[in-house]
Amino acid sequence: MTTPRSWLARALACSTFAVAALGAALPAHAADALNVYSIWPENWARPMFEEFEKATGIKVNFVRFSSGEALARVIAEKNNPRVDVLFGGPVETFAAGIAEGVFEPYKSPSFAKLPARMKQADGQWTAIADDPLVFMTNDKFVKEHGLKAPASWEDLLNPAYKDSLQMADARTSGTAVTRIFSILEVNGRDETKAFAYMKKLRPNVQLYTKSGGGGTLPVGLGQAGGGIFFIVDALDTKAKGYDVTISFPKEGIGTAAEGIALLKGAKNPELGKKLIDWATSPAMQNQFAKYKINFVPAHPDVALEPSLAAILKGVKLFPIDADYAGANRKRIVDRWIAEILP
Repeated sequence: MTTPRSWLARALACSTFAVAALGAALPAHAADALNVYSIWPENWARPMFEEFEKATGIKVNFVRFSSGEALARVIAEKNNPRVDVLFGGPVETFAAGIAEGVFEPYKSPSFAKLPARMKQADGQWTAIADDPLVFMTNDKFVKEHGLKAPASWEDLLNPAYKDSLQMADARTSGTAVTRIFSILEVNGRDETKAFAYMKKLRPNVQLYTKSGGGGTLPVGLGQAGGGIFFIVDALDTKAKGYDVTISFPKEGIGTAAEGIALLKGAKNPELGKKLIDWATSPAMQNQFAKYKINFVPAHPDVALEPSLAAILKGVKLFPIDADYAGANRKRIVDRWIAEILP
């Protein structure tokens, strides 16, 4: 059994070999290159970094971690950062990092244009996208069990879903943290009610996956009946031809801004700032549609892709409060580990 105290050590252990590989791959004094931990999966991060290199001539060396792993890593390395920038991931992860003093404030040229929820007031993080959570179910599973696509949080408690749902593990995944704080918001931040709901849901959870999108393929293949994912992961599954349905609870569901931040003590701070300038601007966010990456742009000058706008029309979304989530993240995750995970 994993204890609350061990999640940080576990996350660090999981990331050790990847960091070693990064160190081995980097030239000691690479000119016009910066180093990044990306919370976005490689298939979304790599095209963005390649476009950045085309635009600026600056190469990005990166390693991908889930949110919890990346947070654990930058905290452990804060006296001697291995990377310059933390890229992507829900901003409650960044808010937790602020409490540990790992970020250097920086305001890009786009900063003033962004809505208040898309930036930390001092510039310790800035949003590069927004990402709503969704329910995603396998069409065959739903039909065979006489169900309809879930339209409320209560629908996921149906005994027909027993041992059939997959969703992310809060020890490693920011998607899971956003899910937990969504449940808290739906329950008016009443932790007793929220944890009671999660305890009722637990028998229906087949597996808590290491990454936020880890359960999408099993749902697509029918190995699981459904789950809770970020829309960018769910729509990617649907685009690959799997028979899945995306739905939303009538009570509402959370949407998390995705952030970028400069590490305090970064070895290449000026190059890191150039990446932040580019990522927080339309220059990067206009690339989402080109690469069929279904993030909601953070910058107000970037139009929402029409098909994504149609899916979100009329949906009740509420933003996750980054400050509240960041301040309570560790305590809530520890409680989830102790009470829900076993």
